[in-house]
Amino acid sequence: QLQLVESGGGLVQPGGSLRLSCAATGFTWDDYAIGWFRQGPGKEREGVSCISGSGGGTNYADSVLGRFTVSRDNAKNTVWLQMISLKPEDTAVYYCAATLGPCIATLSPSEFDYWGQGTQVTVSS
Repeated sequence: QLQLVESGGGLVQPGGSLRLSCAATGFTWDDYAIGWFRQGPGKEREGVSCISGSGGGTNYADSVLGRFTVSRDNAKNTVWLQMISLKPEDTAVYYCAATLGPCIATLSPSEFDYWGQGTQVTVSS
């Protein structure tokens, strides 16, 4: 059974950094593009970033470009989201998700089939 588990969330001050991890079991990891999404209080879920199965292609939302970096190690069945220069508006529950489709710039949640349970990121002084 395909499972995704996020970890690494927490409370951080503005300007700080966090690294989120997404670990997977139950499927051939490098067949899947992995996306990161977030949902803030009272907001819709939005795409943050995605990475292709090989790791050779990535996309980012404009709001995080230059601050967030997605990477993966298929030997470890893990994807990471490195976040720097965090802002209060980055506060959200962050989810990773998997799709057999491509990593495309629209970062639409509807394109992804399997989801983790989420990890809370709070940016506050």
